Amino acid sequence: MSKRALVSVSDKSGITELGKALTELGYEIISTGGTYKALQAAGIPVRTVSSVTGFPEIMDGRVKTLHPKIHGGILARPTPEHQSEAAAAGIDMIDIVVVNLYPFRETIAKPGITREEAVEQIDIGGPAMVRAAAKNHERVAIVVKPERYAQLLAELREKGEVSLVMRRQLAAEAFAHTAAYDTCIAAYLEENK
Repeated sequence: MSKRALVSVSDKSGITELGKALTELGYEIISTGGTYKALQAAGIPVRTVSSVTGFPEIMDGRVKTLHPKIHGGILARPTPEHQSEAAAAGIDMIDIVVVNLYPFRETIAKPGITREEAVEQIDIGGPAMVRAAAKNHERVAIVVKPERYAQLLAELREKGEVSLVMRRQLAAEAFAHTAAYDTCIAAYLEENK
């Protein structure tokens, strides 16, 4: 069974180095949009989400990762029932999710931003993947901050996997990340009715 990582980030800091290291460690990388282009330009083997789902990105990229072949691959537990359902549906497991969200806070900090421009920076698929991976931290590692890439890679090199202790830490960090993101959006919408 191959190891897979889904990498889709707005903050591209260190992403090509991470992609190269994951590839060297035997991970197949799945990606979207700008992250896919950055990894591909660096010569890193990478697949599009569309090649996994068999469905194109639609609605100006608003719908791309919201698909059972992505979320099933993240949420499946290592039980015989889940593994059997996944196999029957042609869903391959995703072991690592590296996602950070559209830059909503940075967007609204710019002068002259319209409400419509701000709303377009509300990420939907990103938080869904982050929350799914964090919920299933028993099996999946979720990384939302580039500062964690070195620690992730150190664990993979040393142990061949991400330890449960680290997966638990990363899950807590991920839920804090989405909570802060949603709080920022709620405050903006409240102030801009």
